[in-house]
Amino acid sequence: MKLRAPSVPLITVDPYFSVWSPADTLNSVPTTHWTDRSTKSTKIEYGEPHPRNMSMLGLVEVDGKKYRFMGVSDDQPIRQISLDIDALTTVYIFECDEIRVKAEFITPLLPSEPEVFSRPASYLKLSYTSVDGKKHAVRFAVSASEELCLDYAGQYPVVTEKAELKNAVCMKMGSTVQNVLSKSGDDIRIDWGYFYLAAKAQNAAVTSGKVTYTSGRVKADVKPEKKELMSLTASFDGEGLIVFAYDDIKSIEYFGKQLTSYWNRNGQKITTAVEKAVSEFPSLYIKSRSFSDRLFIDACKAGGEQYAELLSLAYRQAFAAHKVAVDEDGKLLFISKECFSNGCAATVDVSYPSIPMFLHYNPELVNAMMRPVFKYAESSAWTFDFAPHDVGQYPLLNGQVYGLQKDGTLSYDMQMPVEECGNMLIMCAASAIASQSTAFVKDKLEILEKWAQYLLKYGQDPENQLCTDDFAGHLAHNCNLSLKAIMGIAALSLIMGMCGQKRKARTYLAKAGEMAKIWCSTAASDDGTYRLAFDREGSFSMKYNAVWDKLFGTGIFPKEVIASEIAGNFSRFRKYGMPLDNRAEYTKSDWMVWTATMCRTDDEFRKFIAPLWDAYNCSPTRVPMTDWYDTVTSEMIGFQNRTVQGGLFIKLLEKEFIQKSKAALRKIR
Repeated sequence: MKLRAPSVPLITVDPYFSVWSPADTLNSVPTTHWTDRSTKSTKIEYGEPHPRNMSMLGLVEVDGKKYRFMGVSDDQPIRQISLDIDALTTVYIFECDEIRVKAEFITPLLPSEPEVFSRPASYLKLSYTSVDGKKHAVRFAVSASEELCLDYAGQYPVVTEKAELKNAVCMKMGSTVQNVLSKSGDDIRIDWGYFYLAAKAQNAAVTSGKVTYTSGRVKADVKPEKKELMSLTASFDGEGLIVFAYDDIKSIEYFGKQLTSYWNRNGQKITTAVEKAVSEFPSLYIKSRSFSDRLFIDACKAGGEQYAELLSLAYRQAFAAHKVAVDEDGKLLFISKECFSNGCAATVDVSYPSIPMFLHYNPELVNAMMRPVFKYAESSAWTFDFAPHDVGQYPLLNGQVYGLQKDGTLSYDMQMPVEECGNMLIMCAASAIASQSTAFVKDKLEILEKWAQYLLKYGQDPENQLCTDDFAGHLAHNCNLSLKAIMGIAALSLIMGMCGQKRKARTYLAKAGEMAKIWCSTAASDDGTYRLAFDREGSFSMKYNAVWDKLFGTGIFPKEVIASEIAGNFSRFRKYGMPLDNRAEYTKSDWMVWTATMCRTDDEFRKFIAPLWDAYNCSPTRVPMTDWYDTVTSEMIGFQNRTVQGGLFIKLLEKEFIQKSKAALRKIR
């Protein structure tokens, strides 16, 4: 990968079990949780505390001489000579005078295998070759600190214990205070459950004890902070495999009941899961490399090499910002966490931008995102005639928290009525088309029609309300929000057609067409572009919601309207892309690619997304891919590690999805 990742994925399982390296070299800074804020610029603040560390230390001993390949300590660093990242693996190469070391981090998030992608296990494969032609005595040691099972180091005492496995050596570590699912929030880490470290290799051992970690790179004029933390250390001779695993005991609280994940839905123990992780590694390694290669090849064909690199970096982030669980009926739940925003769970307008990746690889995961929303919206607890914003705050899904007031009621001003109704309708139609099945939506037509009726009443010219871009504030007469309403109504027409209700399908499609005609005249500016708000001549915004007219094949907006708007978009570009709208210089990565997907040619698309590649390549904000950044400086404004980067896959989805949409349209026309 030519792209310099702002932060490098190492362990990417779920929102809690997530470890990254926020630097170009693995042994120059501590490994961190995705919530890390300690390296927001190219200047590293040496000696400052790193409360969001997930400290790991990797050493290799060559003929009695120690080198450090991961993390920071007093040991001599080995020279890193390369780093490569694909969808499921991160590969570092190091070299000293005697040997070349290869460290491969793999998390097999294979989208069609829930038994595997829900298993809370990630791998580090270590190997070496001689560079001087001589034989060498080589021993690896990898330590993982207590920070992996606490909100912060020293929060509670931890205990360690041997774990019996049939095919590897293993120990576990966890807090002495086990308050399972006792809290929710955004900038927090798990402090219950147990971290497991396993090793399979020659003369492998896993031990526990205090290990000294350093907070930053060693620098002559600043003394780095050092901490002695309880740790587990896996060591072995020659080459070997390390498995990092986490048993969270219970995964999600779901309307007052604590649920397990998919992998242990039938009572499977974590030790059995780790044993399977060890025994299945050879086949999962091959599958992971094959999946990553195919993703890259397909993305290159769809949008070019820069596009393929963006998708390769985004994949693990988008997937692992979800938690997999199973409801009481045994149905899959795929719960997003609104990372570095407010911690909301199952947020509708976070799921909506993420769906292209999951529509392409496994549409059932989109259904699994929506299940909690429908359960809540169809309950007596939800009293509005529009769709909810969220179902709780991660990991507690007990009802919407966005706009929740002290008296326990929800503020109407903080709702997103048009936004969320449109999102749910489009998501349902997209999932039905991608899977070519109405099994999920056929018993939800009544509530979908209620939401469509809301859009018909209020969506043509929305009142002063929030949309998914709520960070920009309330806006009346929002042209892009009106597009969402129009496409939501068109989406229901497709659903009705697929469910055999042709008359209703034609009626809804005709109404969407009528609204589109009005939109084209009322949103137009004199220069041939279209406004941010109907009453703001000369304003502009990205009209990303209109991409569904192309993907659904509904054709309710004239091609010349979209072409004129895209041409105007290019005139708005800054160094790192097009601003979201005329109110600020910032943009959103997901919406940029959605807008680019409306371009007429491949060259136009590549031109549109090239500044996005540049933004990540140059960003001074060393965190997992932000989706909200400054188009002038490329610095993060807010948000990191969010699921919305699944939206970057919309161009990859395009061709196949349009063909499937044609089949749905034939049932209407």
